[in-house]
Amino acid sequence: MAQDLVFGRPLYVMAKPAGASCNLRCKYCYYLEKSTLTPHPKPMSDEVLESFVRQYIEAQTTLDVNFTWHGGEPLLRPISFYEKALQYQQRYARGRQISNCIQTNATLIDDKWAEFFRQNNFLVGVSIDGPQVIHNALRKDATGEGSYHDVMRGLRALARHGVEWNAMAVVNSLNVTDPVGFYRFFRDELDCRFLQFTPIVERTKTTENSTLRLCSGREQGGEITPESITPKEWGDFLCGLFDEWLKEDVGKVFVQLFDSTLACWVGVEPGVCTMSKYCGHAAVIEANGDLYSCDHFVFEEFKLGNILSHRLSDMMRSKRQNEFGAWKHHSLPRQCRECEWEFACHGECPRNRFVTTSNEESGLNYLCEGYRQYFEHVAPYMDFMKRELQANRAPANVMKWARE
Repeated sequence: MAQDLVFGRPLYVMAKPAGASCNLRCKYCYYLEKSTLTPHPKPMSDEVLESFVRQYIEAQTTLDVNFTWHGGEPLLRPISFYEKALQYQQRYARGRQISNCIQTNATLIDDKWAEFFRQNNFLVGVSIDGPQVIHNALRKDATGEGSYHDVMRGLRALARHGVEWNAMAVVNSLNVTDPVGFYRFFRDELDCRFLQFTPIVERTKTTENSTLRLCSGREQGGEITPESITPKEWGDFLCGLFDEWLKEDVGKVFVQLFDSTLACWVGVEPGVCTMSKYCGHAAVIEANGDLYSCDHFVFEEFKLGNILSHRLSDMMRSKRQNEFGAWKHHSLPRQCRECEWEFACHGECPRNRFVTTSNEESGLNYLCEGYRQYFEHVAPYMDFMKRELQANRAPANVMKWARE
């Protein structure tokens, strides 16, 4: 039964063609240290690339297949690597519709990259954390210099070539206190209409018997890093962001969390796994072909196998992966199961569930207080938009309703 629930939808595997290699040294990055998991990390070989493309297409249950290229920094691989990926996609497509998106820090984008993206209809996700002072404080290059100007140069190249892009911003201890200014930067200065905001919640180990500094998703304890936000800050940020968006941007600017919240309100699958009842359908493949249960669980205990020796579909639909996906729901503490907002939250991401409830049950989400504040705040507006959808009217009517 759990298998049907978890995999009754397309599976996704995010590819890391450059592994954990990156030209930046962002202070909050959870991925740089993952290079220690392989003795001699190398970029993805042609053998791994072809095997991944072929097996990923074969494993899909729908005609639409989306490839996501991630990092580290995926643009550390040359254009010729992605040209080869496109050739393999064409070879193995067998009538399926193939699309590609790539997440990058944008510092390496020039006119050649931008034209390649345009010609091949790549959707580009750009990591940027707000105005120059905020961005440069935590997103530095290997020499310690801020990366803002390089990112802006990359965005200008995308604009010149008409490449579609969206923003992927982390909410950290520096930008969390100004949700309105943060939002207006993307909307007004960058003219960006598709936004994804991810809260920084990272913990460092308190023991020294590990090669990895950061805690794995299900470890308890640890110290919250200085760049991380507090639950109250997250709640205040989301409420302030929502109020600004509600004024005139519903249906014009698309914020992933708001879209996913509305999806949960009307009882359909949200577009982000953190808000889903189950997870486990979105894995990650490293440059050497190792497959892990999730991008945030690239630790040895969550390795499913290697694509050169195991079938991708078998690993993704294995008992082990299904148990990983079902654990999100089945391990919820009683406080979560009895919460009025469980239908919209589902405990959020398992990697953040490391605190105890008032009854000393483990597994409560660190950001619970903030999410409760957010759901209570947006509930009347979500109720209204749900009614509009059910009546075949535009949810954007909520803006007029809110002003009355």
